[in-house]
Formats: sequence, C-alpha cells, structure tokens
Amino acid sequence: MLIYLCSCRVQTVCFEKLAVSFDADVRIGSSLRSIQRFMSDYLLDTDLVARFVFALVPHKPPYRLALDRTNWKFGTTNINVLVLAVVYHGVAFPILFKMMPKFGNSSTGERIELMQRYIELFGINTIDCLLADRESIGNH
Repeated sequence: MLIYLCSCRVQTVCFEKLAVSFDADVRIGSSLRSIQRFMSDYLLDTDLVARFVFALVPHKPPYRLALDRTNWKFGTTNINVLVLAVVYHGVAFPILFKMMPKFGNSSTGERIELMQRYIELFGINTIDCLLADRESIGNH
C-alpha cells in the first residue's frame, strides 16, 4: 500500500523517485531495495486488470474487439505480444494480452486461447465483432 501511496504522491513509477518519497526514517537505498524486492516477487493479476479496464470503457457492450500482435526491441531483447482490445471511437483499450515466447506470427491456437479467456471473463454476448489483420487468417 505504501508503494501505491508514494506513486500517487510523486506521480511516477520510477523506483528511485518512489524511494525518496517514503516517510520512513530509513536510507533511500534501503527503501529502493524494498521496492525492488516487492516488485520482483509481485505477480500481476492480469484478469483483475482486464476487468478494471473493461469497467472503464465509457460505452456498454456489445463491443468491437481488435486482435493484433505487436513486437519491438528493448535493447537486444525482442518483445512479442498478442493483444486483444476493445475499440471505442477509434481508440483501442487493451483488455487482454499474451506474451509470446517467440518471434513472428501468433498461431490459431494462441488466438483462440486469448478469445476464450475473454469470453470466460466477460461473456460472448459482449462481442459485436472481432477485427484482426491478415496474419490472423486460419481455418478456425
């Protein structure tokens, strides 16, 4: 909770700036190590985040969904992500994602898995249509 309050106070998630804002009588380096230990052990509940973003969409379902894979480099590391988003007035709100352990296109099975997860969380009746680019073609 302290990390959340500090991030609200300094309006950043930069660990060094968060450590400075701790009200404890501890050295900044110790606070920084506490933040790093907390973050290294923290598992983000992506379903909870998806429900939160879903609740913030300023429109009621059914929604247009967009499925896309994106990749970029962070230094020498390739980051490849399959993303499912709710489209509202030309803006895509990412709802679910899957980190891809490979470079290149997603498979039909990976796309189906992401859609099944969406349906489990929000129901099939919340889908108006699904938009995807040419890499998403497949028999299923």
